[in-house]
Amino acid sequence: MSVAGPHLRLPELLVEKVVAEALAEDLGDAGDITTAATVTPGARASGAIAARKTGVVAGLQIAEAAFRALDENVDFEVLIRDGERVQAGLQIARVAGDAGALLTAERVALNFLGHMSGIATLTSSYMDKISGTRAKIIDTRKTRPGLRAFEKLAVRAGGGLNHRFGLFDAILIKDNHIIAAGDIGAALDKARERAGHMVKVEIEVATIAELREALSHKPDAVLLDNMPVATLKEAVAEVAGRAITEASGGVNLETVRAIAETGVDLISVGALTHSAPVLDIGFDFDQGG
Repeated sequence: MSVAGPHLRLPELLVEKVVAEALAEDLGDAGDITTAATVTPGARASGAIAARKTGVVAGLQIAEAAFRALDENVDFEVLIRDGERVQAGLQIARVAGDAGALLTAERVALNFLGHMSGIATLTSSYMDKISGTRAKIIDTRKTRPGLRAFEKLAVRAGGGLNHRFGLFDAILIKDNHIIAAGDIGAALDKARERAGHMVKVEIEVATIAELREALSHKPDAVLLDNMPVATLKEAVAEVAGRAITEASGGVNLETVRAIAETGVDLISVGALTHSAPVLDIGFDFDQGG
């Protein structure tokens, strides 16, 4: 099912900034010396961006921004929208404009598009595995520095949901926080004292005993860390709807279905962003164009 829509866009200022940095990295001090040596200034070209493997598309906004940064009049026609599946060999978009600009921006555009589409494709695979259950697949903060917004957008394109964006938008008490605070109860009580009415509080637990202690302090969510499937089922029954349940740890495409069938609300998967293979996507000029 397609999840394409306006929610799969980032603020233009953010996109322009990151794209400019990527282009500057590629151009260095001398610019694109290959294109300068081989392409007549003012020459025009057109071509197709096409998938070389089947997958879910994400990152077209960023790819377009890379081309437009060097040719503001570029014609970028989207054929397969973000969040839609594309078969190997099919065109995703068509691009026409200044030939030099297209060649110079090509690698930056494809790097973003391939990386984000890879994340969307892997996320979609996880979503397929848990179809028919109540669970949702969510991401983590295991993202590449500076690219979190892009990678989390790609997760949404694949049908997943986003966990907290950073350290600032939700409280997640983990094992080291508990040790520093003294115990589970102290950590939750201190968090509640500081949290505003809009801030959710989640706590990580590894055993049923820790879960029971946490529930007595009424967290909004509990992160059930590295629990075997049988323990997860017991934990979900223990919570009985009093908090959101999140399963974390030991999640892969082979285990995720059994985890989802325990009745957990959320399954967090770090691999979505830190281990997704790039989707092979290419850009080829039209012959004679």
